[in-house]
Amino acid sequence: RFVVMCTGPLNRPKLPAIPGIEDFEGHTFHTSRWDYEYTGGDHGGNLHKLGDIISKPADPFNDHEPVDSSAAAIACQGLIRMGKYLEATDKTAAKKYFQAGLTVLDRLLEEPYLGTDPKHQGLLLHSVYHRPNGWDHIPEGQKVPCGEACQWGDYHLREAALLAQRMAENKPYLTFFGPAK
Repeated sequence: RFVVMCTGPLNRPKLPAIPGIEDFEGHTFHTSRWDYEYTGGDHGGNLHKLGDIISKPADPFNDHEPVDSSAAAIACQGLIRMGKYLEATDKTAAKKYFQAGLTVLDRLLEEPYLGTDPKHQGLLLHSVYHRPNGWDHIPEGQKVPCGEACQWGDYHLREAALLAQRMAENKPYLTFFGPAK
């Protein structure tokens, strides 16, 4: 039910100093000590089975690893916002973050990710809901979940598209605490 991310320096594990963490009754593990028993998967992963993942788009219908478009929509918005944040201090880095975010957004706004079937209730297809509990639908003939939508994927895709539209139209940049000054 809860996720706490305290990344810190990524070269050595550091457990967060959160008061009361020792009394938490839920399942916890550090990313450096990934718990595959809980999340599924294996230490070797399946990325090597996907072939050339650098020069081609992700394939949500592959046989080895689910593609989580909802995570891509969240990351897309983060990349665009990081670009906006860096504008004042590092224009080169800002441009790279903007471009990365817009590239992800462009891909999500086309098939096979954009839901175009009027009978389907979702906007963003191929999101993963809760793989460890087996709650994701695996269509007949497929080996991994695909084709589903979820509300947070739809929400973050709409937020990212609205953000890009507002920026393209030179409208005020909205933040969670109101328009930026």
